[in-house]
Amino acid sequence: MIRALKALFETPERESETQLQHRLRLAAAALLVETARADFGADEQERRTMAALLEQALKLSAQEVEALLAQAEQQASEATSLYEFTRLVNDHFSPANKQQLIEAMWQVAWADGDLDKYEEALIRQVAELTYVPHADYIRAKLGAQQAANAS
Repeated sequence: MIRALKALFETPERESETQLQHRLRLAAAALLVETARADFGADEQERRTMAALLEQALKLSAQEVEALLAQAEQQASEATSLYEFTRLVNDHFSPANKQQLIEAMWQVAWADGDLDKYEEALIRQVAELTYVPHADYIRAKLGAQQAANAS
């Protein structure tokens, strides 16, 4: 009990830039995982889309992306709310990075060719929690829908 009280007043260790970047990547990947799970049926096409988006955006190898996705799935399963992910996004992402994240979430939602109401609700919630303007949210949605219909 005393140890727990002392921990409240101690200064936490400083996080390295590498550790911070890993946590940011993990938060973004976890939000993509949450999007895929929102319709209660993450399929292989959504997983491939997540992997491709993460490889492209983060410049990671396929093996690094698979490890990141596995860790993100575990984090998403253990999370009690979106706050732990969206807080990191708000604290460290630029408005352009936030917009890219919302676009990626829409791409995952449309990957299986069907937009579920729960996927849409989750993306709207993340957009609101990360202060992405509604017009940008709609633009991202329409762009992802057009891309999904074209393929």
